[in-house]
This record gives sequence, structure tokens and C-alpha cells, in this order.
Amino acid sequence: MKGSRGRRSSASVVPAAIAITLALSSCTAAAPSSTTEAPIPSRETAIELLQATSVHEATGMTLLEGPTVGPDGDLYIVDVTAPAGSPKVMAIDPGSREKRTVYTDDTSAFTSAQFSPHDGRLYLTDFLGSILSITPDGKDPQVFFTGPVAGAPMNPDDISFDQDGNLYITDSTGAQDPYWKPQGRLVRIDGRTAEATVLAHELPAPNGLAFTPGFDGLWVSHNTANRIDYIRLSGNGREMKTAHPAIHVSAGVSQIDSLAVDADGNLYVGFHNRAAVFVYDTAGEHISTISIPSQDGGLSSATNIAIAPGTTDGYVTVSGKEGGWIYTFRSLAGGIRQSNGG
Repeated sequence: MKGSRGRRSSASVVPAAIAITLALSSCTAAAPSSTTEAPIPSRETAIELLQATSVHEATGMTLLEGPTVGPDGDLYIVDVTAPAGSPKVMAIDPGSREKRTVYTDDTSAFTSAQFSPHDGRLYLTDFLGSILSITPDGKDPQVFFTGPVAGAPMNPDDISFDQDGNLYITDSTGAQDPYWKPQGRLVRIDGRTAEATVLAHELPAPNGLAFTPGFDGLWVSHNTANRIDYIRLSGNGREMKTAHPAIHVSAGVSQIDSLAVDADGNLYVGFHNRAAVFVYDTAGEHISTISIPSQDGGLSSATNIAIAPGTTDGYVTVSGKEGGWIYTFRSLAGGIRQSNGG
């Protein structure tokens, strides 16, 4: 549904932003073969591109998310905890490293961004319950969707479009609760009518999601379970045909965050409370680790990834007590739409 966004006071969004960051933040196994060993993951150290934000005095933190390369070649990012009036959506020229403000308001807490293949607008998930769209230059803000889904409020986290421009959203409701109290959902929203359909419920804080290269499968990461599920959808995308836990991530005190998929189907996994990206192949093997230099321990999370389509130019949003940064890396295969935002 479309309509105008209700006004909230800037004082109310500060604790909400802090809460968001805290949130964000039966068979017997066969004996291992004596001749087959798991591959040793390759290692890459990401390279600093620029510091995009500092810790905000009003919120006591900064959290960059939603990297996506726009039609102009610039990298678009969101700052989840930016206070009222500060840049909520920014764009960066990777060549000149120049940064500009694209959009701001007094109420939102954007957690992801992606350009729609249907209308070319930038869609932004607001963790407080809405989906907003803007033009690439930040004009004409429209509330594409707001309100409860199937009678329950939603905390939209990440977004992924199918080939027809329909939106798939992770509802991360319950992210502050123990994983054995799953309340999250996977929601499909029609790209033209904004009709919402719940595809799965009682999930442990779903966060990242990304389609496979052929759009025949969907990966979904669960923040409080450190698990990634593999889902196959019906032909019209309105129902799940099959679903199973595909990858269990040994993350220690950290939690898995957002996802991206390259042209070979490799899955890039970001982390909250760990400055690294893990890469898995379609068999679930951990094949590469992209490490972020420590900045004396001041960068603690590498939450979201984008690979520019048609290139191996990778970007990762990194945040911590030293502020919000963009780092670059070389991906294992080329970027596609499924690599670009979410």
C-alpha cells in the first residue's frame, strides 16, 4: 500500500536505533573418507576505501549497511543509527572517494537498500516497520509498504528482488530474544500491488537473503541461530516448495548477518561482532575468508557485502567504535544482481 509516513519525534528514534543495533546486531554421520579432506579456505585481506561515518553523539554508535552499486556506478549505503537530520542514505564514488548525502529524514532506521528491476527506484527497508522508495538522486520519497503483515507488526531487515521486481523481505522480529523463541518471518511483497504474503514463520531472526544465479533457490541467514537455510520456491514465488538448513556457521560470539551471491553461486556471509566475511560454495564448504584490518580493534563488524555487476569489485560495510568504513576486496567470481545489495 502507498501513503504518507507518520511523523515520529527524533527523541523516539534514538533508543529505537540503539535497540536495532543490539538486535543486529536423526541420521548417523558417515565416517570421513581417508582420501577426502575439506578444503583449506583461502585468505584475503580487504583494503580500506574510506571512512564514511563517525560515531554519532546522539546515538553513541554508527552502523553501515545496504551497500548497492547504482546505475551511475556509485556505491549507495545506509547508516542504520544516524540521528534525525543526519545522512540516512549516502552515495560514494569509488574512484574519487567522494561522498554525498542522498536522503535523510527525522524518523527512519534503514537497514538495507536495493534498486528495483521493475522501476529503477532505490528501495529501503526501515526496521521500524516500513519500506520506502526514492529516486537514485534521493527525490520523490514514497512509502511503498507499511503496517502489519498477517496481523503482526514487521521489522523489515534485508531485501532481495526476483526477476519480476517482487520483494522478498526478512522480518527480523524477535532478534533480541533467545533463538529458541523464534518469531521472525520470510515475507514476499508483490512489486506492483504491495500485497504481502508470509512464506515462512517462527524463524530465528532471519537477516540476510540472496537468490541463486538462476533465481531457482533462495538463501536465508538466521542471526540468532548462526544458520543459513536453502529454500526452493513455487513457480509464481508465492509458496515454498522445499526448505532445509544448509550451512551451520561456527561463529563463536559473533552472529551471521547479510548475504550476497556471485555468478558462480558462491555465498558471501557478513558478521555482526566479527570483522570478516566468509565465503561458501554451493556444497556448503567454507572456501575463503576475507579479513578486515583491525584498526586497533575499533572495527568489530563486517555486516553487508556488494559486488559490482560484471566485475570482481567487492565492497563490505564495516562498523565499530572507530566509525563506519567501506573496504574493498576481489571476489572469487563476477558480480550479478544477486550480489548487489540486500
